[in-house]
Amino acid sequence: MKEWFEEWFDTKYYHILYKNRNYEDARRLINSLEKKLQFKSSQLICDLCCGKGRHSLYLNKKGYSVIGLDLSENNILEASKHESENLRFFVHDMRDLFQKDKFDVVLNLFTSFGYFSDDEQNQLAVNAIAASMKQNASVCIDYMNSTKAVENLSLNYEKSIEGLNFKINKEIKEGFIIKNIQFEDQGKGYDYYERVKIINLEDFNTYFEKAGLKITDVYGDYDLNKYDKKTSDRLIVIAQKNNY
Repeated sequence: MKEWFEEWFDTKYYHILYKNRNYEDARRLINSLEKKLQFKSSQLICDLCCGKGRHSLYLNKKGYSVIGLDLSENNILEASKHESENLRFFVHDMRDLFQKDKFDVVLNLFTSFGYFSDDEQNQLAVNAIAASMKQNASVCIDYMNSTKAVENLSLNYEKSIEGLNFKINKEIKEGFIIKNIQFEDQGKGYDYYERVKIINLEDFNTYFEKAGLKITDVYGDYDLNKYDKKTSDRLIVIAQKNNY
């Protein structure tokens, strides 16, 4: 039986619901990280949980070699239409090692983490990331600021997109923010959900330490301003691999 994210992310409806995601935010974050981490044209960047490849494509247009990884076959099928010598895409589960000591930079952006049912699987994912990184490589995980997300949770709302009326209900249960998504298409009812773990900075520090990574920077928005637990929109954590 497939897990919720394997089913939902592989449907066309997921992309309809989130079609208006802010591409300017995506570019802003990439530009900020490019300066902060001092990307080099000789480096290989991993876009982990790349979706249809919007970050990968932008990075590649800026001159970087990129490998995009995503669990959704449909996402990778779409992203692969843009492949080139320096841009490749693969179906991959982030809990598994892609290739040892492969990447100079790993990017996991726009809350593409915390989907798993228990902390052991989150740790597996971070362990796999660490193993895929070269010595002195950096990883950036861009996550929601869970504290602010919980305090400002919108419990019930609707979105009408492309003739579909999505009814969305949110709840907090057993340490997760759960979003229930219901809609009809051509007379047929659909019911999906998303479940994202409430993860804070201390949790990420534990994941990274166990994987042999050290947090070097923490930011609270896409311009990389200082992180504030109560007011920041994002929790952007950067860690480095240094094995002495």
